Parts: sequence; C-alpha cells; structure tokens
Amino acid sequence: MPNYTFPGATGAALFDRVVESARAAEAAGFGLVTVMDHFYQIGGMGPETDPMLEAYTTLGAIAAHTSKVRLSTLVTGVTYRNPALLAKQVTTLDVISKGRAMLGIGAAWNESEHMGYGIEFPPIAERMERLDEAVTIAKLMFTEERPSFSGKHYRIDRALNSPRPIQAGGPKVLIGGMGEKKTLRILAKHGDIGHWFGGDLEDLKRKKRVFEEHCVAVGRDPSSVLLTLGVGIILVENEHEAKVWLERIPEARRAMIRAVSVPQAAEILQTYVDAGFGGFTFNNPTLPTLEAIARAGELIKLMSGSRVAS
Repeated sequence: MPNYTFPGATGAALFDRVVESARAAEAAGFGLVTVMDHFYQIGGMGPETDPMLEAYTTLGAIAAHTSKVRLSTLVTGVTYRNPALLAKQVTTLDVISKGRAMLGIGAAWNESEHMGYGIEFPPIAERMERLDEAVTIAKLMFTEERPSFSGKHYRIDRALNSPRPIQAGGPKVLIGGMGEKKTLRILAKHGDIGHWFGGDLEDLKRKKRVFEEHCVAVGRDPSSVLLTLGVGIILVENEHEAKVWLERIPEARRAMIRAVSVPQAAEILQTYVDAGFGGFTFNNPTLPTLEAIARAGELIKLMSGSRVAS
C-alpha cells in the first residue's frame, strides 16, 4: 500500500479504507500485505503532500484486523531508525500478529524526507555498510538472548529483546533493491526474500546470475532465497477498460505498465516464474477497489503453482 489517498476518505475514515483493503487482500488469497516506509508521498505516486502513515504503527493496527497475511514494510530505509530499535519494532509486530511479521529493509534513497526530518543522509556506500550491519544486528536480536555487536556504524551491548519473536529463528528478512555489487551480496549473505522491480526479462535473468555468484562467494544456496518482483500490471476486463486506465497514467510511466486480463496476466507472470522468480507484488494504485483486489484473487488461483504477494 504505497498510497493512502482514497476518494472521500480523509481523517479517521482513511484507516478504515486501509483495513478494508488488507482484509480484501487476505480474502483474495494474497500472502503478504506491505506498506511503504516513507514520511512523504514519493514521486510517481503523487505529490509529497499526500497523506502518508507511519509504517510500523500502521502494520500493528493492520495486524489486529487480519489473521493470515504476513506483514512487512516494502521497505524500511536503514537510515530512519536505530537498527536495534527496528528489531524491537519488528519483534513486537511478530508478537501482535501471532507470527506474521517480516523485516523488509533497504538502503534508503529519498533525500527530501531525510532533510525534512533532520535525518542524516550519508553517501550510498555508507548506507550500504549500514544496511549490512543493521541486518546483522536484527538477526542477532531475533535469535540470541543477549547479543553484542560492534561495527563501523552501529553497536549493541548484550541487547535484550523480550518478548522473543513468535517465529522460530525470527521474522524473515526481505532485502529490497537490485544493486549488483552491494545489495545483491547483502541479499545473498542475509536475506530470505529479495524484492526487485519487474522489467526486461533478460536483464532480470542476468541480475539473477549475479546474485547466484554472490551466493557462491558467501557459501549460500541461492534456492533458499525467494526472489520476488514488483510488476507493472493492471487487471482489466476488456480493451476499453484498458484504454481508460492507461490514459490515467502519466505518459512517462506508460511504457512500464500493462493493462491486461487475468488470463493474460497469468501468461506474463509465468515467464518470470519459469525464470526462477517465485512471488509478485501489486500496489493499491493498480488495485484501487475491493472489486479489483478480488479480481487479483482470480489471478492467484490461476497461478496456484506460484507464491503471490501483495
């Protein structure tokens, strides 16, 4: 859910729409509901002044209104929170949700909100170092009673994380990003799930090979990591509806979006499944109504051999 701008829903009614969407996704068979970890709306979704809810408060509230879907950010910016505090927040979400939390995390990128909130925005090389250390700390706090760690940017000293996560081994770690030198190596080293953005299939296959090389370097079986894609698909019933949808999309983004029927979408996604990708994310601007979410449920049934995420 990267978007919290709903027609006729402001103030207290805004979160009611969030709950409706999350419940509809759960009923449709989605395995995961995510929210953005941003403080401003981001470019491509709307003006930065559009409503944006804080991620972990929102996930905790969604947890109380759902029972099956996993819950995560897509993804937390490593710079936004002390990593030990982040591990505590995700552990708390795991307890509240009875074992449905995931830790979604990436290197952060939106300089505007860093400036607005007075958060340090170091160069990308340092942010990648911080990402590696942050995930190390989180996994220690998920799995050990009183862990210590001293890195270049972060440290913990016999950190206490009680209550413990509900999930054995702690929440799964989702690494967002496709950077070949650093991000994919961190995914190979630490991640359970990688989230990339769909595009040219051959380029994605090439990146997958790079990821597999990183796995060999760190002694990891690449098949133990689920690779997922954000796909630019809008589900429509006919060509007229497809035309109407595409006219609403800014011209600069139209090349990245396909408006297709459910059977057509299944054919498209199957090519990615065949290439080794095991899950797909859809966002609420392309599934803006309860009916659209239910239509995505039809796609999930067709793709019964795949793992599909929202």
